[in-house]
Amino acid sequence: MIGRSRRRINPAHPRILRRLSAAGRFLGRVWRRSLQLRVVVSTLVLSLMVLLILGFVLSSQITDRLLDLKLRAATEVVDRARVAVERDLVGGDTSASITNRLRQTRSILTDRDVDANASGVVGTFDTVLVVPAGGPQETASVGPISEIPATLRRTVDGGRIAYQYSSITNDSGTRTPVLVIGTPTSAGVSDLQLYLVFPLSSEENTLSLVRGILFTGGLVLLGLLAAISLLVSRQVVIPVRSAARIAVRFADGRLKERMPVRGEDDMARLAMSFNDMAESLSKQISQLEEFGGLQRQFTSDVSHELRTPLTTVRMAADVLYERRDELDPMRKRSVELLDKELDRFETLLGELLEISRHDAGVAELSTEKLDLTVPIEAALATVRHLADDTDTTLEVNLPAEPVIADIDPRRVERILRNLLANAIDHGEQKPVTLTMRSDGDAVAITVRDRGVGLKPGEEKLVFNRFWRSDPSRFRRSGGTGLGLAISIEDARLHNGRLEASGEPGKGAIFRLTLPLVRGHKVLGSPLPLKMSAQAVDE
Repeated sequence: MIGRSRRRINPAHPRILRRLSAAGRFLGRVWRRSLQLRVVVSTLVLSLMVLLILGFVLSSQITDRLLDLKLRAATEVVDRARVAVERDLVGGDTSASITNRLRQTRSILTDRDVDANASGVVGTFDTVLVVPAGGPQETASVGPISEIPATLRRTVDGGRIAYQYSSITNDSGTRTPVLVIGTPTSAGVSDLQLYLVFPLSSEENTLSLVRGILFTGGLVLLGLLAAISLLVSRQVVIPVRSAARIAVRFADGRLKERMPVRGEDDMARLAMSFNDMAESLSKQISQLEEFGGLQRQFTSDVSHELRTPLTTVRMAADVLYERRDELDPMRKRSVELLDKELDRFETLLGELLEISRHDAGVAELSTEKLDLTVPIEAALATVRHLADDTDTTLEVNLPAEPVIADIDPRRVERILRNLLANAIDHGEQKPVTLTMRSDGDAVAITVRDRGVGLKPGEEKLVFNRFWRSDPSRFRRSGGTGLGLAISIEDARLHNGRLEASGEPGKGAIFRLTLPLVRGHKVLGSPLPLKMSAQAVDE
């Protein structure tokens, strides 16, 4: 049997990732929304970079000065030690072995104060005497020769004075930096080399102290810079925030809001400019509101005033229309056209009154819980004669279960009637499909035609008043150009949406989405607004 290895996934990992992601989004939102935070953080980052560069330069300079001072003092000690070694070996006992003579010389050199002043500068040091192997003679040395780097020994073998920085292991097992200086001598022992090992512990301690002081000073300076940048940024941010708050209140309709002007600096000039702009906008808005009110009142008054003469003309036209068969063909045709245009005129007056009520904000809903098939059937019955006159097939695709919603049936029926009449007008005698679906929160009704379609950008223009895609196109439905504009206002009264989409030569689709409960908002739609996705199964 083949075994299967299973990996157990820690359930805490997704939670941690979600929390990190949420924290990242929160920080990003705070970063984008806070100008003061960006100014302070940017100042701190730039200051930190400057402090790091300055600390590195100062640390390097202090290190170089300490090592240079150490090297000069150590060089003086080496010169004096070489003289002492040469003097001791020239006058020493030549019958003793080389190792013993070197050991004696190293002992004398260690006990002797070569130069009290120089030794006080360089501190303690160790001595190594080496006689390289030559011919039958083997290498002789005294002192810790293992501490001498091989590269330094090769350089001194060439007869030159040299130094090298290295490190040694002390008794506690830690590495200690040292300065090793080697020099050849002209003593009684041939090829004798003198090496002095100077520990750099005091210099290292001094550098550690300096770095600590620099680090502490940098932290203090960074904190001071943060406080300074916070105070400075507040002087700029507070007026900007005040301007933002006042702008929001101004946008909410509180046109008397103004910024306080303090001083004569740039912020004061900004406040004065903002107040001048607000004053100018307030006057223009007031003028526009007054003009809009006058325009709405004019439209309403004209519509009402036209009803009386229209009623008189309608009565006379009805008399003529009833006796049209007694007239000659030309007069009969004129009476029929008069009756048709009077119907259109009455419709136009009614729609002007309705759109003026929407503009004035006095349109009201008379909602009731109703099956949506009722306004759909009423709209279909109204446009059925238009479909018959144009040989247009009306296809209806409704769900099996009834859809009950809080609606104003008169307004919903008017929306659907306008959409169906518009689809018949532009459907090129091709089938028009009405589809309805619900998802429990909202209901969507789409009306699709397969006619001339919409060009890119026209899906918004179709709801403009008196807008026509093709001004020369004949309206079979006798529309006034206000139907879709009123329809979108009726949809908004229901907290719904009316949208359009289409493609040239492939038709157009209009989607009405309404909440099932009055007062709820529409978050999505049960039907897509796409031409290719309308083949919805029963």
